[in-house]
Amino acid sequence: MNGAILENYVVSELAKTYLNCGIEPFMYYYRDKDAKEIDVILEHDGVLNPIEIKKTANPGSELTGVFSVLDKGSSVKRGKGAVICMKPNLSAIDRDNYIIPVWGI
Repeated sequence: MNGAILENYVVSELAKTYLNCGIEPFMYYYRDKDAKEIDVILEHDGVLNPIEIKKTANPGSELTGVFSVLDKGSSVKRGKGAVICMKPNLSAIDRDNYIIPVWGI
């Protein structure tokens, strides 16, 4: 599975989960002039949850560093972040960012 297909799959599964609960998903893609990007920003209950989608089975903390751009100039609070990837088990990068296996979404 290539990265673009994985990304499309994850975004569609996230949207379906919300829609099946009768909730409209508020999902955004972020990219700034410095080429910093976040694959999905999921807004829920007034909180922004950044999500990176990667094909790797061994994600590192460098994938969540860009999440801090959400702290600048936003009146909306940043919540927990996640990397959705090919790792087989649920785990954490640090206390604010989770590693979620693709099968877990």
